[in-house]
Amino acid sequence: MRSALFQRLLNICRHTQWGYAILWLSKERECSNLRPAGETMRVLIIEDDRDLAALIIRVLGSSHILVDHTADGEQGLDLALRGIYDVVIIDWMLPRRDGPAICRTLRAADVEAGILMLTARTEVENRVIGLESGADDYLGKPFAMAELRARVQALGRRVSQKQHSGAVLRAGDLVLDPAAHTARAGVRLLDLTPTEWKLLEFLVRHQGQAISRQQILDYVWSYDTNVQLSLVDVYVSYLRHKLERSGTPDPIQTVRGIGYRLVAGPD
Repeated sequence: MRSALFQRLLNICRHTQWGYAILWLSKERECSNLRPAGETMRVLIIEDDRDLAALIIRVLGSSHILVDHTADGEQGLDLALRGIYDVVIIDWMLPRRDGPAICRTLRAADVEAGILMLTARTEVENRVIGLESGADDYLGKPFAMAELRARVQALGRRVSQKQHSGAVLRAGDLVLDPAAHTARAGVRLLDLTPTEWKLLEFLVRHQGQAISRQQILDYVWSYDTNVQLSLVDVYVSYLRHKLERSGTPDPIQTVRGIGYRLVAGPD
């Protein structure tokens, strides 16, 4: 049971950054629902309160969640459109572009990330606006850090289950089964390494789009800061070679000055 002194401090500080910290510490042991080992989550925070963002980064980092942060709405939108994040945490009021506008743009672009909206606007009308703009969840300020972390993890699991729910991906005669982790070119099964499979999956999910080398690097090798951009070209070459050996015309186009585009042939 909390001491009387602790409760008094909590009541005094709950609307300050120290209040967030105390709420986190008081709930720390109540939130142990981590993703299984080997399934690291990646989160983007778009929040112009840098102190709050730093605390969120610390809390999520303690659960082995990788976090990127920007305080600018436009830059946040550009990062979120890369399609490499499991969850995007968005503040309502931001410089240059507000949270609901970011949500609408991401959903129009079919970005699959879970979106958690943060705001001090807790009225029902504002919650409705946030959710109708495309947010999956809504958290009013101030909030307990343990609750934020639990909501982020729940959104991450939902996105992961959706991406690996067995929905088959197709691009021409390429067929990828995420549940079985198999790839076929026509009737032939492709013998791909895990990295090659992830690269092909990313290209197929974004078929027809010009994808930069940096976007590919962020998605396929997002947890290794020592990887160089040139490795993307090496693995694209590996993938092309295996596709050609299967008798499939090379569907991967080089986009000069940008990266690559997968163009599906006729089914």
